[in-house]
Amino acid sequence: MTTQQPIRLYSFPLSGHVHRVKLLLSMLELPHEVIEVNVPAGEHKQADFIRLNPRGQIPVIVDGDITLYDSTAILVYLAKRYGGEQWLPSDPVGAAHVQQFLSLAAGEIFEGPNRVRLVKLFKSEIDYALAHRKTLAVLGLLEQHLDKREFLAAGHATIADLACYAYVAHVPEGGVDLAPYANVRSWIARVEQLPRFVPMKASPHAIAA
Repeated sequence: MTTQQPIRLYSFPLSGHVHRVKLLLSMLELPHEVIEVNVPAGEHKQADFIRLNPRGQIPVIVDGDITLYDSTAILVYLAKRYGGEQWLPSDPVGAAHVQQFLSLAAGEIFEGPNRVRLVKLFKSEIDYALAHRKTLAVLGLLEQHLDKREFLAAGHATIADLACYAYVAHVPEGGVDLAPYANVRSWIARVEQLPRFVPMKASPHAIAA
């Protein structure tokens, strides 16, 4: 199925949640229009945006008469509507393996790699020591899981890899060194070598640990 008009993506360039959606839009070669939301200025909390997403968060997509928020929900929608079996298998085991890592992205990766980066880049009032411990724990889990595996949930890339990629790849912006995690670094490289990969903008304000 092809989209008849460009999908509108409400975006912020330093958001890993947005980036995972950008990745899938690019890899599926779906026409889309990026609408930048000035998050530091609070545009995502204004009435016009709240009408799109009552939770006041990015990303949001508008695909014809469909408006969706939450990056995981958007990945599932795009994969199901436009992506075929590759990005989200329909068999019970394959779908469950993908869901395990969507949950990891929403849980441990959000609480660890995402939050150490929030502290370093945006001065968020988050317990950095706790986020740092959670980051090392999830990196250790991924390092072990990726031993003798190329991708997270299948023998090929799925939305699980796209969901987990950005905050792990950009965790050095949160003051965490990826040097001890050879399997994770190899996985990052494989994701970056996928056809039509688009990088997430590196923050010019990254602070070393």
